[in-house]
Amino acid sequence: MPRENGCRGLARLGWRLLKWGLFGVLFMFAVVVALNIWVFAKTAGRIQHDPLVCASEPVGLVFGTAEGLRGGGLNPYFTARMEAAAQLLRLGRIQHLLLSGDNSTRYYNEPVSMWRALRARNVGTDDMTLDYAGFSTFDSVVRARRIFGVEHVLLISQAWHLPRALFIADAIGLKAQGCAVPEGQIAGEWQLWLREWLARAAAVGDLYLWGRDPYFLGPQVTLPIFKEIKEE
Repeated sequence: MPRENGCRGLARLGWRLLKWGLFGVLFMFAVVVALNIWVFAKTAGRIQHDPLVCASEPVGLVFGTAEGLRGGGLNPYFTARMEAAAQLLRLGRIQHLLLSGDNSTRYYNEPVSMWRALRARNVGTDDMTLDYAGFSTFDSVVRARRIFGVEHVLLISQAWHLPRALFIADAIGLKAQGCAVPEGQIAGEWQLWLREWLARAAAVGDLYLWGRDPYFLGPQVTLPIFKEIKEE
């Protein structure tokens, strides 16, 4: 009899823990969805999907990503960003490109990969500045404002990425518009979408809860376009 009561007690405890666990999962899911809705609402109407109609801004911020896929072949996200950046410059929609990406090891250098890809598309070296400390979307956007002195910017990336980048820009006082490039298709894309939903929610915490700073700031840098304005 005591053994039966003990088993029933453990069963009730297990059921309660399961219920609270399910409640916790549902609560976190609701929070993530609510924060994503807020991000979408705050950035709606500022993303164009054709370079021909994207907003004109002095600087285009290009977000880094891997040039190649793990399984081999070119990353269509990378290629689309490079094609759009070169086209926007040719169209006069932007006057200068800020290439911001991860350079955390000597064997992985997103800014240099972008620079090479754009040079192959006949973009001049004077039209590009490399930011080697864009370790994340947050770092790239904040550094554009605080390190490179950018006040108005056109963010260049895929449509699913731009709401988060625009949301961060708004929070730090950077006037930004988004230019969405073609999506492309890669294996496991659903994982990127899921990660982005979580990243949007995390961005709210970065900005309003725990006061995140970029991993590295360093000295201020004046972009060539701003040097020309000062000389005039």
